[in-house]
Amino acid sequence: MPPLRTVAAPNAFKGTLDALDAAEAICAGVRDADASARATAVPMADGGDGTAAVLGAALGAVWRTAHVPGPWGDQREAAFALLPDGTAVVDIAAASGLGRLRPGPREAVTASTLGTGMLVAAALGAGARRVWLALGGSATSDGGTGILRALGARFLDPAGRDLPLGAAALAHLARVDLTTLVRPRDGVTALVDVRNPLLGSDGSAAVFGPQKGADRNAVLALENGLARFADVLEATTGCRVRDVPGAGAAGGAGFGLAAAMGACARPGAEVVAEAVGLRGRLAACDLCFTGEGRLDGQTALGKAPAAVGALAAGAGVPAVALCGDLGPGWEGLLSPRGPFAAILPLAPGPRTRAEALAATAADLRRTAAAAVRLFTAANRLLPGS
Repeated sequence: MPPLRTVAAPNAFKGTLDALDAAEAICAGVRDADASARATAVPMADGGDGTAAVLGAALGAVWRTAHVPGPWGDQREAAFALLPDGTAVVDIAAASGLGRLRPGPREAVTASTLGTGMLVAAALGAGARRVWLALGGSATSDGGTGILRALGARFLDPAGRDLPLGAAALAHLARVDLTTLVRPRDGVTALVDVRNPLLGSDGSAAVFGPQKGADRNAVLALENGLARFADVLEATTGCRVRDVPGAGAAGGAGFGLAAAMGACARPGAEVVAEAVGLRGRLAACDLCFTGEGRLDGQTALGKAPAAVGALAAGAGVPAVALCGDLGPGWEGLLSPRGPFAAILPLAPGPRTRAEALAATAADLRRTAAAAVRLFTAANRLLPGS
């Protein structure tokens, strides 16, 4: 038999391993099971935290850093990737992610994307002509107003005064001034891993607000602020995009960037898959591995593992998804309806969350090895093998 050819194309396992380390752990497991196997690491991302790192590594980026404010004004050093073609890749999570703080309702309504906007401004100052902004992993729900402020936009109350930062203040928005807004010469692309609209039961505040510390009252404040922002900004630009899939990404930043800057939204996983040449790599393999920390019903709506699984299915290659946790709706991810031939949780038995996180690399290696042994055994039983 010819050597087994595998591709390991996982997303990051949040809080434990980045995508490259996860891919290398899987490849190590493949070689544990079959020393002759060809194991290729193809780290993936989907617009979430780590997208800039994956794209930067694939496309030969130069890295730049800047000191910018975090979501609540805390200073932090954040980096962006500057690609050879003049594209800057910026993760919103780098400047406006949660970090170490566990937010509450007050933090949820005051968090700002100002630091991300300053990172974009730094990229433009470094010569970037185009910006890819990865919108996953934010701590913010300000509609991207912080980003726009950093680039010259103003958000004014009825007395003509600048509003405070954060989503709650947007309920008092009277006018948006975009006359001094600086736009990248070749535009902005929002890389998204969700399809949610801006408002409503499937919108940014209702779905993602609680993940960012919002209680019921804070969710209502976020919704009211974003609704007022949408009314005023759409009246200013004549661009109605609140219901476009992805408008609710990053606390409504998808909406703000589209309405104010003409940004187009693209599935982050699609952009990354193109950049790393995943389709061609899958065409030359026998078995694909993917995965991330949690798989559930949301995985099929723009997350990297589902995109990898779909490309693998199109190439006639079985995709095995590895994960630390299964949530509601995971059953729909299995073929024939879903993208995966198999889903294998990593935990070998009961353990604490801390123990599970610490063992992620070892568990990926062990589980990948077990999958290869099963795959090899099954193929030996096939007629003609």
